[in-house]
Amino acid sequence: MKSKKHLEPTSAELEILNALWDAQPMTVREVHNTLKNKKQVGYTTILKIMQNMFAKGLVKRELQGKSHLYSATYKKEATRQNLLDKFLDTTFSGSASSLVMQLLGNKKTSKKELEDIKRAIEELEKNILK
Repeated sequence: MKSKKHLEPTSAELEILNALWDAQPMTVREVHNTLKNKKQVGYTTILKIMQNMFAKGLVKRELQGKSHLYSATYKKEATRQNLLDKFLDTTFSGSASSLVMQLLGNKKTSKKELEDIKRAIEELEKNILK
């Protein structure tokens, strides 16, 4: 397994990973076409970022004809968990309750979201009490 550092993509790398997780494997052109709808970014910029991601171990690539097909090395859930753990540790001193209170205090939470949160808490409590 690679070190945790490889599970800490930059924001630009994370945008590319999200595109890959939705439809991998993809060529650089396909990633570029997906991202250019969200923001103006050049093909060569995407190419360079993806080459760096390959060097860092964030993506793997396979030659198909004249193109490389890229896939994410790590699953979306593992990457999200690692990023959340780092954020929780560095921003909230590891306190999940502080994170949740801040999140609920700063964002207008819908009734449905609150119900979903309550259900998730109830499930966690059931699993802890087993």
